[in-house]
Amino acid sequence: MSYLEYNTKFVPSGFRKLIYLNWPVIILLTAVACAGFIMLYSVAGGSASPWMEPQIKRFGLGMALMMVVAMVPIWFWRNMAVLAYLVSIGLLVAVELVGAERNGSQRWLDLGPMDLQPSELAKITLVMLLAAYYDWLPAKKTSHPFFVILPVFLILLPTYLVLSQPDLGTSLLLVIGGGAMMFFAGVHWAYFAAVIGAGVSMIYAVFAFRGTPYQLLQDYQYRRIDTFLDPANDPLGAGYHITQAKIALGSGGWTGRGFMQGTQSRLNFLPEKHTDFIFTTLAEEFGFVGAIALLVLYMLIIVFCVASAVTNKDRFASLLTLGVAMTFFLFFAVNMAMVTGLAPVVGVPLPLVSYGGSAMLVLLGAFGLVQSAHVHKPR
Repeated sequence: MSYLEYNTKFVPSGFRKLIYLNWPVIILLTAVACAGFIMLYSVAGGSASPWMEPQIKRFGLGMALMMVVAMVPIWFWRNMAVLAYLVSIGLLVAVELVGAERNGSQRWLDLGPMDLQPSELAKITLVMLLAAYYDWLPAKKTSHPFFVILPVFLILLPTYLVLSQPDLGTSLLLVIGGGAMMFFAGVHWAYFAAVIGAGVSMIYAVFAFRGTPYQLLQDYQYRRIDTFLDPANDPLGAGYHITQAKIALGSGGWTGRGFMQGTQSRLNFLPEKHTDFIFTTLAEEFGFVGAIALLVLYMLIIVFCVASAVTNKDRFASLLTLGVAMTFFLFFAVNMAMVTGLAPVVGVPLPLVSYGGSAMLVLLGAFGLVQSAHVHKPR
């Protein structure tokens, strides 16, 4: 029986597909997005514009996209993995040639009504391609050196293109997300030990070559590292962002100052309050309780995705679901670590909460793939 025949045999039809959707994930995603709407309303000073209203429209469009993707059989997305990856690479190259530059970074394509950030798409297409690759590759060959080289190349290609924009945060997420896919597929631990060793050496080289013609990072990226290590060194300059974020976090206490009562955001002390640092606004207004509540919602989404993956007998669908879950985890984990001072500021948005179109649409499209894997799994 062919792959197509096998999957078609178990495909539900019509209204049954809606029943088979992973509804807990949909409800949790909606709850997180609603938290984002509330915070965007707050940081705008009690107004639906300029952030909450377009964000609601984007979420509605993203949910429609998720449903459409979910209704398509999972074997179709497996066959589209190579094409999707090549399209994302082409878009990254287009950014290099004709991309819009903002705040010193060239990361967007101007599409008129909206801007597209291809690096967001690359995170998901990389997961799709690696899932398809390891579905095709026999399990006994997973750790063979010859078959490890190709996925490493597939990871490093978009990473290089994103790093040249420059976008250190997204490039790190691509490397970690791709490495996680290799781990999920069963690649031997010795490869990861070697990569960790090389990473430690690279960190040493980053600091050793600083200030020389061979320095590995841009000057602003070194300033971010300095700020991470000691924000008090320049509280009104490079350390301003994280210093104000910590003040907002600390002033929230256990239960927060109250809705729309956060002084750091309302008095514009908090930078990027509607995008990268929106979590600190939430923590200031709703305190430790509100921050933990959001974290619980995120973790429940991960739990339901992992549960769907481990019960799915289709290897591609299982790996794809784990990959999307890992990408989602990296999003909120890195953002929360960044704004709390546990990691350098690298410009990673808080998923479904931070204002932005590309990240939300791509993420909901990715959860459409998760839903497709869940709906069409053998029963």
